[in-house]
Amino acid sequence: MTQLLLGIAPQWVPTLDNFVIGRNLELHAALRHALTSSGGDRGIYLWGEADSGKSHLLQAIIERANELGQSTNYACGTVPDAAQVVAVDDVESLDEASQIELFTLYNRLRESGNMLVVSGSVAPAHLNLRDDLRTRLGWGLVYQIYTLNDDEKSKALQSHAKARGFELPTEVTNYLLRHGRRDMPYLLNILDELDGQCLRLKKRAASIPLLKEIMHLE
Repeated sequence: MTQLLLGIAPQWVPTLDNFVIGRNLELHAALRHALTSSGGDRGIYLWGEADSGKSHLLQAIIERANELGQSTNYACGTVPDAAQVVAVDDVESLDEASQIELFTLYNRLRESGNMLVVSGSVAPAHLNLRDDLRTRLGWGLVYQIYTLNDDEKSKALQSHAKARGFELPTEVTNYLLRHGRRDMPYLLNILDELDGQCLRLKKRAASIPLLKEIMHLE
């Protein structure tokens, strides 16, 4: 008999601590430093492939800034109001009016010494945006986010499972990486569904047969 899912799994929140660094050590250190320093470049542009972790890092920056007592704003595909730390995800989806808003916001935050972090899929010079905005985004710190290899993805999945409070056997992780899609959003979603099914099925641990059932429904 299945059990009702009571929603007792802890909510997983992207943080700088649970970001699997991989080849992004310099970037990770730079973000931590920027959040605690009042000097240096306060404009940061992050770029990389769709599953490289851009959204994770932008949300993690906001989370950490909140912990430090700083005012924050995060938006994806739109431009939020000014704050001490502002994150704008997926800058390439901004329309012409929003690009003008971001240009104005960039100048405002730069003058006030506040922090702006923006993400995109390509380096600033290759962005399909207004010339003035593209130039501004290249003025500050620019980092490429490198995607994870299989060992790093395995570590990320283990970390995600631990944060949700359940045990993920190595053989289950390996099966998911061999037979699932390669992008992290998909892998993490499967993991969440696996956790939910384990909660519904009283005392049933994560296993390859259970994972197969979930993947078959995708």
